[in-house]
Amino acid sequence: MIIEYSGLTQIVGPLVTLEGVPGAQYDEMVELRLTDGTVRVGRVVKVEGDKLVIQVFEGTRGLSLENTQTHFTGKPIELPLSKEILGRTFDGLGRPKDALGEVYAETRRDVNGQPMNPVSREYPRNYIHTGISSIDALATLIRGQKLPIFSGSGMKHNELAVQLVRQSNIADVGADGQSKFAIVFAAMGVKNDVAQYFIDSFEQAGVMSRVVMFLNLANDPIIERVITPRCALTAAEYLAFEQGYHVLVILTDITSYCEALREFSSSKGEIPGRKGFPGYLYSDLAGLYERAGILKAKPGSVTQIPILTMPSDDITHPIPDLTGYITEGQIVLGRELDSTGVYPPVSVLPSLSRLMKDGIGEGYTRADHNAVANQLFASYAKVQDAKALASVIGEDELSETDRKLMIFGRAFESRFLSQSFTENRSIDETLDLGWELLSQLPRAELDRVDDETLNAHYHPSED
Repeated sequence: MIIEYSGLTQIVGPLVTLEGVPGAQYDEMVELRLTDGTVRVGRVVKVEGDKLVIQVFEGTRGLSLENTQTHFTGKPIELPLSKEILGRTFDGLGRPKDALGEVYAETRRDVNGQPMNPVSREYPRNYIHTGISSIDALATLIRGQKLPIFSGSGMKHNELAVQLVRQSNIADVGADGQSKFAIVFAAMGVKNDVAQYFIDSFEQAGVMSRVVMFLNLANDPIIERVITPRCALTAAEYLAFEQGYHVLVILTDITSYCEALREFSSSKGEIPGRKGFPGYLYSDLAGLYERAGILKAKPGSVTQIPILTMPSDDITHPIPDLTGYITEGQIVLGRELDSTGVYPPVSVLPSLSRLMKDGIGEGYTRADHNAVANQLFASYAKVQDAKALASVIGEDELSETDRKLMIFGRAFESRFLSQSFTENRSIDETLDLGWELLSQLPRAELDRVDDETLNAHYHPSED
């Protein structure tokens, strides 16, 4: 039996209160029909007996306590899904935004997803090729992993996101000669020009056919922003576990999502935690990040790259801090490298991928991958010590070894870390370049590599 309730009890910001409604459920979708014929969509966010709090996605402007009929659907937010979502662009609630019409749904899924049984998870292996040396060699992205990018305001994380979408791929090829690889891209709280930049870049690169886009603009309701990553992950899970795709999910900007969550929590009158964020921020982020993974007996995988901007470049801020606890590593973009023109400005030493050791090497990338990665890390760490010493006594007073380290460091930043926006390096090109740079150092300095590997790859120049 369908029952509609007339009028509202209270309106506070994007929230409305309704009393005398027994049997309603948390997260249930509602329709608010105004006397002028317009319909707005809402969601039950709080239940106290027969008193409900409903968040209205389109905002409460124009609503009064008397002009509204509230209809309860009995269902949570569901996303219509079929294979034709590939190549489509949606808004933050999963409604078509590209003038191509509604999706003919094969199924509908609750955007909150279903938790993965830990017993049914498979350990992530095999890497995803990005064509970016600093990531492929030193912080390798493994299928089923969640590997965030920590950026700062004004840095080139949007360009890096576009390059990842354009270049990322897997080595597996099906019988039709094509790899079943797809990308779900969700942008939250972005300006109109940034959203158009993403759309234009994907279309010009010819990769839009394998991308599903969800765009929540800065002038869209913040309530919609809270749903956007859930819609994206629901689409990814469908493509991965129902259609057999290996899906890379890129979420930008998680900071905008968290700030929307803080504003929403404040409007509900909840007690704030660190820096005003709700006390459940950790579990909320974990509910998003833990939807990455591989399931046994399922052909696909879901890999996540959440991108977040650290306020004031503070890595101890609650958003990057909690993200670091949940995810398996991080890629940190450095302000100093960015200011010197290095792109992408990946700060190597604080960056790591905790799962890369099990997804690289013989059978995955190349047998010497682990050795060259360890040695590049160790040598670049010594470069920082040499830089610190040179700032005190001057570079001319350094020892011969330290001067060679300084030369190696400059070459490493300008040739290995830095590459053009359109350059897509193979893993062999990346590792060979790493050995070319390491060969500038004395053999005695390469203490993280065994003699057999050195004999095969160490080739110092004659001069």
